[in-house]
Amino acid sequence: MPTIVVEIMPKAELLDPQGKAVAGALGRLGKTRFTSVRLGKRFELTVDGHVDDAVLAEVQELADTVLSNSVIEDVVGIHVLEAPAGETH
Repeated sequence: MPTIVVEIMPKAELLDPQGKAVAGALGRLGKTRFTSVRLGKRFELTVDGHVDDAVLAEVQELADTVLSNSVIEDVVGIHVLEAPAGETH
């Protein structure tokens, strides 16, 4: 069964306190090459059946209205992961 992945990130102009905390922790661990961290969300929606344009449109609508808060977040990616050959559920 295919899985659709929806990726959501905070809007670029907003502060990301969780990301800042992770960046600080990396610095304390000596990982100084990483200067910034932003945390987002990833949703995996398993589809029973074939993914077509109608399914992707429905996922886009869900991403925009249910999975994200459009005031503070952007939907940055929607893509399909096909099940590996021979895998069945």
